[in-house]
Amino acid sequence: MEMSQERDDLLAIVADQRKNFLCTVDGITDKQAVARTTVSELTLGGLVKHLGRTQRTWFAVIGGTAPAEFKMSDLDPDVYRMTESETLAGLLDAFQAAAAEFDRVVRDEPDLDRRVTLPRYPWSPDQTVVWTVRHVLLHVFREIAHHSGHADIIREALDGASTTARMAAARG
Repeated sequence: MEMSQERDDLLAIVADQRKNFLCTVDGITDKQAVARTTVSELTLGGLVKHLGRTQRTWFAVIGGTAPAEFKMSDLDPDVYRMTESETLAGLLDAFQAAAAEFDRVVRDEPDLDRRVTLPRYPWSPDQTVVWTVRHVLLHVFREIAHHSGHADIIREALDGASTTARMAAARG
């Protein structure tokens, strides 16, 4: 498969997974977005926030603008939580902007096999981790898919809405 077709296919899968995730939060209020419906601390608003930040972090890694190291004090304690000063609409705008920028960075990347060094994190301070751009793209897909499952459970517990049924209805 030629590189541009592979890139298009991978970006299409990520875009489809984003669409599935966003279907889960469609139609909820700010009050619902902060509601905990399981024993987990995760909320729908917190997941939107986290996945927006995830995409921003990874396009910075690909683009070479990510810090070389993160300390515990650099990490946002509210990364999985929608705060009182945030709105779901604002988090969704940030998510969409991050998605567009991530896709642009991947589209502009000439070589999916190019190796990028990941920042060092407090849980692996002595390790140098190097991935290909392709690996980063697949990791972002996995993150969105992983948290889509969480979001689906939270939404179903919130109001009984089935993401699968909502996706089927949306597609006719």
